Amino acid sequence: MSILCDPITKLKHLTEHGTYYEYTKAADPIGSGIISTIPLVEFGSELHESGETRVIPLDISKNLGCEGPATSPALCASFVRILAGDRLSTSFNATSQLFYVMRGQGRTEFEGDSIPWKTGDFVALPASQAAFHYAVTDTALYLIQDEPLLRYLGAKADVQRFKPTLYASEASLRELDKVREEAKRVNRNRVSILLANKAMDQTLTVTHTLWAMLGVIQTGSVQAPHRHQSVALDLILDCDPGCYTLVGTRLDEDGQIIKPVRVDWKPYSVFITPPGYWHAHYNESSREAHLIPLQDAGLHTYLRTLDIQFCNAK
Repeated sequence: MSILCDPITKLKHLTEHGTYYEYTKAADPIGSGIISTIPLVEFGSELHESGETRVIPLDISKNLGCEGPATSPALCASFVRILAGDRLSTSFNATSQLFYVMRGQGRTEFEGDSIPWKTGDFVALPASQAAFHYAVTDTALYLIQDEPLLRYLGAKADVQRFKPTLYASEASLRELDKVREEAKRVNRNRVSILLANKAMDQTLTVTHTLWAMLGVIQTGSVQAPHRHQSVALDLILDCDPGCYTLVGTRLDEDGQIIKPVRVDWKPYSVFITPPGYWHAHYNESSREAHLIPLQDAGLHTYLRTLDIQFCNAK
């Protein structure tokens, strides 16, 4: 006598993890609180100003409910401190990494290349097993890479999409000066340049996932509210008291941010601007100020989801 098996029971290992939701209960998991929003967080320069040679992740993975370290769902930012004469190796499962030299001088050994760097330089590196950083003088780097994105996808970065690229400070500041002169002629107060790579001919970004901007906020100027769907991990360079950013979710009829949070700028500190939030930069000091927003906007640009918007306040 044969016993017929229930076909559903027989396929239980294939069906037990499936579930269903009514559309309105699952279409907005952020609004319903199932997934967390990205907080507005600051990381001070004191993190990299003293101590031993090390990588200092700017980690909010507990807030995000993901494996860490992570500074956004797709990116991890870190301060890297290397004492004079020390060597530090870094290894990430990342398609891209980019670092800015906040102070110091040295070189990075990367797959047969020796890349010299100094204060004000940017270096972009593709997927690799490891990079070795050597400091001649006391050094602090601001490093961003996309390992959190790879963790979420369960993917391994093993294809190099671009070549190692050095953006020397002399070149980037020269290009910024060109934009500054052009802005004077057309009465434009937004003065900034985007770093790009010839391999990224569709997104016009520094890597296929990362966007990097070097900008200056002129004395007495305001950059009117703007927003985008990429997360910005903003590094402040030089500034005096009176430089700040206002951040909020809504604008009033005059184009001003409603009930904004104020972030006062501090040299060589970082703050997170959440996606979709309106933000405006102010310089009420007597000296120009510089900032470097680093974002996952390369990926958003390729997906056609960046949705950058500007508001001309009255």
